[in-house]
Amino acid sequence: MLSAGRGVSEHANGRSVWRYKERRIGMKVILVNGSPHRQGCTYTALSEVAKTLNKEGLETEIFWIGNEAISGCIACRTCVEIGKCVIDDIVNEFREMAKDADGFIFGTPVHYGSASGNMTSFMDRLFYSELGGNANRMFYLKPAACVMSARRAGTTATYDQMNKYFGLHEMPIVSARYWNMVHGAKPENVNEDKEGLLNMRILARNMAFFLKCKKAGLQNGVELPEREAHVFTNFVR
Repeated sequence: MLSAGRGVSEHANGRSVWRYKERRIGMKVILVNGSPHRQGCTYTALSEVAKTLNKEGLETEIFWIGNEAISGCIACRTCVEIGKCVIDDIVNEFREMAKDADGFIFGTPVHYGSASGNMTSFMDRLFYSELGGNANRMFYLKPAACVMSARRAGTTATYDQMNKYFGLHEMPIVSARYWNMVHGAKPENVNEDKEGLLNMRILARNMAFFLKCKKAGLQNGVELPEREAHVFTNFVR
């Protein structure tokens, strides 16, 4: 049994690292805040996930993508050659952190029935730079989930959009009892969404369970799946 401890949220360079006194199990989940607001509704939801993950013995860090413009992918394919995006900004900064992470939670507000513009650019370049010659080393079989925050609607469309990134990279998608969403126009509204916050805690526990099972399996001789050479085709040939 892990004992409950006092949590402390530390902020540095826009990052939030929840530190708890519970016994650690040597795994880390990075939670990405794709909102232009560092401590808005999306952050409130991710913080609920992070605190529960900490109680399960996992280290967490909330990574804020910021509110400066993030360029979209320019389809130059230089990433295949250099192993990172040719645009050296917050995307590559996150790539370096992600190499040592065991799981991911990507959170975004809903803007016009989809993820925020900056979050979409961030996700496009981050995940595209792991295709091709990079052979999907950074995300392979690391569990992932998304969290959506909205005042009212558009969450399920955004849920579908976000999960497509994970499915393309062989990442087990962790779910909860309901779709991973919270509602509210302000953080205090999110804190009143009792079902939404419950779902954040369920999501965290399911993520922790999967990671513990994966670790136990690898430690007891369960091998990773065989990987075949990539085949790239289109609808013409």
